[in-house]
Amino acid sequence: MAELFAYTDRACSRNPGPGGWGVLLQAMDGDKVVKERELKGGEAETTNNRMELQALIEAYRTLPEDASVTVFSDSQLCVNTITKWAPAWEKKGWTRKGDPLKNLDLVKELLALYRAHPDCPLEW
Repeated sequence: MAELFAYTDRACSRNPGPGGWGVLLQAMDGDKVVKERELKGGEAETTNNRMELQALIEAYRTLPEDASVTVFSDSQLCVNTITKWAPAWEKKGWTRKGDPLKNLDLVKELLALYRAHPDCPLEW
């Protein structure tokens, strides 16, 4: 049986500025790639963090709820946001030390998708 992986990344020409996101879905049998699928998109005015969050959202949106896939991001900030900090912010009414949170729309959406895929861990 093939092992499944999802890799996400993002880029911005300036920060903020035009940016894009990408997802590579791979089925691997040992060292051999059995199947691949690429997803991509972008925005005219955005930030690196928004594009990384969007890439993760698109990766999780694509996965069936019963999937067992490891999702990788090269953004430690985004991984920690979803796996550590967002649940605590949610309990505090989506605040952090009284300050408003950046990218809250995407964080909420990604957290819900992450929770809907319990067998799809998010790793840095």
